[in-house]
Amino acid sequence: MAAKKKSATRKTTPANTSVMSRKIRSGFISHTEIASADPSATKKWAEQALGWKFGDPMPTPNGPYHMWNFGDNIGGGIRSNNPPEVPGAIPYVEVPDIKVAYERALKAGATKMFPPDEIPGGNGWIAIVQAPGRVPIGFWGPK
Repeated sequence: MAAKKKSATRKTTPANTSVMSRKIRSGFISHTEIASADPSATKKWAEQALGWKFGDPMPTPNGPYHMWNFGDNIGGGIRSNNPPEVPGAIPYVEVPDIKVAYERALKAGATKMFPPDEIPGGNGWIAIVQAPGRVPIGFWGPK
């Protein structure tokens, strides 16, 4: 009997899994945010080309936020870029305390981009800094 051929497409699950009930993996990149000039087109492409599955979009003041999840709370979201922001991606690193991580990053030479702010729906906190070299790095944590 021939072995089954594995699909090259990574299995994804809708992004409505609770992330607040798990242990923080400090320094682990668990979320990638894609800022797009056309989020619907990017989402459709990711579904067709990458096999990603998306949950219901989360409404935001700047339009829908389309989230995907690969399981083990690893995934991301697609949103509109906010000019003058250019389209691109931001990795989010897990941290146990968002404010401590944000201040540590600034003291190490990063500049402020987006101060710590709570995510609606009890989904933790995020912040973004610009690391030396003009690289945006996000932080996510439960507090």
